[in-house]
Amino acid sequence: MMKNGLVELLLPFLGTSLGAGCVFFLKRGMRPLVQRALTGFAAGVMVAASVWSLLVPAMEQAADMGQWAFLPAVAGFWLGILFLLILDRAIPHLHQNSDQPEGPHTRLKRTTMLVLAVTLHNIPEGMAMGVVLAGWMAGNSGITAAGTLALSLGIAIQNFPEGAIISMPLQAEGAGKGRAFLYGVLSGVVEPLAAVLTIWASGLILPALPYLLSFAAGAMIYVVVEELIPEASAGEHSNLGTLFFAAGFTIMLALDVALG
Repeated sequence: MMKNGLVELLLPFLGTSLGAGCVFFLKRGMRPLVQRALTGFAAGVMVAASVWSLLVPAMEQAADMGQWAFLPAVAGFWLGILFLLILDRAIPHLHQNSDQPEGPHTRLKRTTMLVLAVTLHNIPEGMAMGVVLAGWMAGNSGITAAGTLALSLGIAIQNFPEGAIISMPLQAEGAGKGRAFLYGVLSGVVEPLAAVLTIWASGLILPALPYLLSFAAGAMIYVVVEELIPEASAGEHSNLGTLFFAAGFTIMLALDVALG
């Protein structure tokens, strides 16, 4: 069980690293249309994962609460939203295609703040993977090995374009290929770290698993609404981002049903 869990823990990080490696094979920077499409795709995967891999299992595990079975999902969801809101205000970062940094004033370089922006929304993905793995390792009947694999694959798929989205613009702004690749990889390191910390915390408070599942969902939805959807809809031909959102959503949905 632990061996399989390690594979699923590292798959999302591998997806980010492979995406960052695109900087060695693509000579030109990423076109805005491609970037919007990939961002929309990532948003679709995250929304589907939040619903089917996190919120639905959270409510299923609270079924013994009867008509109040929604309570852990609602409470955990809002805690996740507020947690990301705090991080968003506390960590200086810069979103793609934006000249206005967010968070506290800092003298950090633009490239560093771009990496911090991606790192910021990798945290909830790592938490989501960690809490699902914790439930599976604990023998929770509502979480299967196939379900954890579906979530891991879904996050890894959306992390591939995410790795490219961070490394390619860094190169376009003057960073060398090796440095851009390294920054892209480092932005994904936080995912397995967040997953391990969440597994550790879940082991201490396993009865709160429904709250932790929905907490991760809330954090992921915050990232989607605050960052990914605006970026996917910016500029002309924003319908491309919408179409790729739908593609990412349906692929993650299919993975969850087929493997879960």
